[in-house]
Amino acid sequence: MRPKLTDVAEKAGCSPTTVSRVINNHGYISQKTKDKVFAAMRELNYQPNTLARSLQGKQTKMIGMIVPNITNPFFAELVAGVEQTLADDGYRLLLCDADRDSDKEHRYLQMLEANQVDGIITGSHNLGLEEYQRVGLPIVSFDRDLSDKVPIVTSDNYHGGCLATQALIDAGCQDIYFVGNPSKTGNPTTKRFLGYMDTMASAGLPSHTARSAFYESPLAKSMAMRELLQSDRKLDGVFCSDDLTAILLLKQAQRLGIRVPEDLKVIGFDGTKLVQTYLPELATIVQPIGDLAALLVKLLYERIADPDKHLDKNSYVMPVKLLRNQTI
Repeated sequence: MRPKLTDVAEKAGCSPTTVSRVINNHGYISQKTKDKVFAAMRELNYQPNTLARSLQGKQTKMIGMIVPNITNPFFAELVAGVEQTLADDGYRLLLCDADRDSDKEHRYLQMLEANQVDGIITGSHNLGLEEYQRVGLPIVSFDRDLSDKVPIVTSDNYHGGCLATQALIDAGCQDIYFVGNPSKTGNPTTKRFLGYMDTMASAGLPSHTARSAFYESPLAKSMAMRELLQSDRKLDGVFCSDDLTAILLLKQAQRLGIRVPEDLKVIGFDGTKLVQTYLPELATIVQPIGDLAALLVKLLYERIADPDKHLDKNSYVMPVKLLRNQTI
């Protein structure tokens, strides 16, 4: 249960009015009393209600959402889908861009608790379940396995990896690289990589990998893509773990005079509307972003209505599809 102002008062040995005056810095309060109140707040992990709700138990109709990078088209479209679904139901969204900074994510959690949001959708990978449990709020996770008590919504990343790799094999590729970050446990890229590995093994083909981390700058990724294309002229197919990396690879191939798809075939992953609009020739694995957003919100509503309800299942895997285009 979320600690209340009365809990702080009991812990500090003073009245709720005194606690309120300390929090709002109103009137004279001795330093000794202030220290007791602040110590109780820290021990109980109490965050003052910045919205000052007058009715205990009333919903704020606000939802917090923590994502790793809002500039990424996939997360931008996912957030837009979540926000629109919430808005249709009279909710507002507090958006938090955590990047790769665990301290930043901690601060966002504190902010969301202080604003007493009704629930949280998290897609960042910086913090574990313990930190989220402390805030005592209903949680739904995207692409992140927190625990068997937290619903997780994800695309079928493994099947997507199989589809992408098989499409390159069917197109006649023999030396196929996976470009992504296969080593991070819990990251969806790992399952895409496993799909690639299993499909290559089934076809009796050797696997090749080139590391490209989610957080690296476009310049760093471009340099790595150029080095890959120059170092192994035998490669004839590349499965990139996301569309943005695939776009950088295509640019470097063009600069090096490598013809796509005649000399090199490329497929990405995500299939956002933005990429399909501005680079319609890119073959990719399409995630159902609108359906993902709707399901995240639906499950969070259920958790808000009954946080202690037993889950029939905690993992929801949405299907992906192959979008064939000119790059394969």
